[in-house]
Amino acid sequence: MNKNAATFIAKSTIKAADLEHRRKINYNISKYNAAVPNGKKQFANIESTRELAKNIKWEAVEHLDKYLLEFEKKISERGVKVFWAENDKQTLEIIGKICTEKNCKTVVKSKSMVTEEIHLNPYLEKLGIESVETDLGEYIQQLDNEPPYHIVTPAMHKSKEDVARVFTEHLGVPNGLTPEELTQVARNTLREKFANAEVGITGANFILADIGAVAVTENEGNARLSCSMPKTHIVIAGIEKVLPSVHDLHLFWPLLSTFGTGQKVTVYNTIITGAKLENEVDGPAEMYVILLDNGRTNLLVNPTVREALNCIKCGACLNVCPVYKNIGGHSYGTTYSGPIGKVITPYMKGMEDYKHLSYASSLCGACTEVCPVHINIHELLIDNRREAVLEGYSTIAERVAWKAWKKASLSRKLMNSGNAKLKNWVVNKMVKGWSKQRGDIQFSKKTFNEMWQDFRTDL
Repeated sequence: MNKNAATFIAKSTIKAADLEHRRKINYNISKYNAAVPNGKKQFANIESTRELAKNIKWEAVEHLDKYLLEFEKKISERGVKVFWAENDKQTLEIIGKICTEKNCKTVVKSKSMVTEEIHLNPYLEKLGIESVETDLGEYIQQLDNEPPYHIVTPAMHKSKEDVARVFTEHLGVPNGLTPEELTQVARNTLREKFANAEVGITGANFILADIGAVAVTENEGNARLSCSMPKTHIVIAGIEKVLPSVHDLHLFWPLLSTFGTGQKVTVYNTIITGAKLENEVDGPAEMYVILLDNGRTNLLVNPTVREALNCIKCGACLNVCPVYKNIGGHSYGTTYSGPIGKVITPYMKGMEDYKHLSYASSLCGACTEVCPVHINIHELLIDNRREAVLEGYSTIAERVAWKAWKKASLSRKLMNSGNAKLKNWVVNKMVKGWSKQRGDIQFSKKTFNEMWQDFRTDL
């Protein structure tokens, strides 16, 4: 067992037994479950909407080269500098160079999973640059020195009392403040950061090929401030974020907000086409866009798993996953947790090191059922398991065991042979870990085939 798998098992074992954690998660997800049905009412036919979204994303991903080049051409014509980064190292080097040239001391950044993916904050800190998370949930997590717990809701595992504790410990405010008071404390603290930062960094919910623009959706306005107040704006976007047209936003913005938070549409929706023009008052003087691969083309070249690139990062699959709700987001040890994280991480970070994630699933199919763009997530998890075996990452013991199981399963004679006591011993004792957290299996004294033969004889 590799280090990542061992850590995952250790963390998930501890967290699964943490009843207080489970209470907080169930409470917060219950709020989400109550809101989503209301959000869905805005769609006349939700299934047709999801199918349309899937087809649009299929078009974008299948012709990714065309749309990315179109985006680059259009946005470059307005003076935006576009970089192509193969991995996180190249991305960090580009950002570091820009920040150095601008003599940057402080960076404000909006919520962005891709910046978590490349570990941007630790890199900037090594350069002596203060990097401030401006999304409230991300800010809480940064103060508490924790990564995001959830794709959409970074501090989902914290109660209001936990947040009050964090603010007291790190900001010196009185303990026991209300959520409204805590929000005001964060607002006052961050306002100064926005005003003084030399560089603002955002992600992109979508990049629009036909007009060459970046689309950002949010509820707090911090992304809009991050991209408009500093003199330099840097966008980091995964290459899969592309949409063919700005006209697709009328579908994808409501779809993302409904499945992400239960809202009809989020509060702030911004289309960014470049730095400010001569006759404009607001906006950055310069804008840069970094298009990041970082393993995404490994998904792209696989015709089966490619559809995972359709993901719009709404987090719906995490909220229904029985595994995620029991072990929490941090147990995975990856940027992208939950069902979709288990699909894409082995391709982005290495099958050998992360194949264990694809087995951490009940395969109940709830993730597939709720996905707004109809990604067959649970089937892709099965395909990941197959890929791991084909690439030679299964143990000899595992291969021998499954070969024996297959041989026995395909032979009626072998299935009927051996008494129930022997079968019980084989499964409960020889199959490693089966009964560690489960009750023992008790085989019937006769197989169904034998009972059926007895029934026919009695007739």
